[in-house]
Amino acid sequence: MSQSIATISLENLAFAFIPVAVVLFIIFKWSLDYKHTLHALLRMLVQLLLVGYFLGYLFESDSASVVLVMLIVMVFFSSWIALSNIQAPRLALLKSAIVATTIAGGFTLLIVTQGVLQLTPWYHAQTMIPLAGMIFANCMNSISLSGERFFAESARGEEYISARKTAFQASIIPNVNALFAVGVVSLPGMMTGQILSGISPLIAARYQIMVMCMVFASAGIASAIFLLLLKKQKA
Repeated sequence: MSQSIATISLENLAFAFIPVAVVLFIIFKWSLDYKHTLHALLRMLVQLLLVGYFLGYLFESDSASVVLVMLIVMVFFSSWIALSNIQAPRLALLKSAIVATTIAGGFTLLIVTQGVLQLTPWYHAQTMIPLAGMIFANCMNSISLSGERFFAESARGEEYISARKTAFQASIIPNVNALFAVGVVSLPGMMTGQILSGISPLIAARYQIMVMCMVFASAGIASAIFLLLLKKQKA
């Protein structure tokens, strides 16, 4: 249990792109839009390398103000991206998305970091930022799913209450499925990473339970708040 996770060299990392190249070949061979997929892969590569360097600076800064600024930026961008698939004016919905993400994500992050983990200091960046990323990303996905379904139901002539119920149910399906599957179908990223780094599976399981709770709760609360705020849009 004392073995630490291996450092991946850039040369070895290149091997991970071999199966990716197979998928790209299939997309090209079947005359699909390989340029869009290639663009997504390149963005992933650049963004993750850049964020790796940035987080290194952030973790060393030990500054509450820097962490708060980072959290605000994460809330804004997750709210903006959440609206990209909704057939409605994005700017008109942005305030609702930011409010829903801030309340749901902030509340969940506060409970997890100060109640479960009891961080010292409270802004400990190496813990706060990764957890905030998971929470805000789930708020983003939930808002996107609920908003898209809400406006689709509204376009069919459904009343607000009916559209809201259907949209909320649709938005939590991925998280409910994840609750059923975790530990049986899949070992999620945090638990896998901790096991690979040598932490006891029993301890890793506790962390994963915390993560599953915060993911489910933040997504559900964000979706509910966003849908409640959409009542003004419906009116």
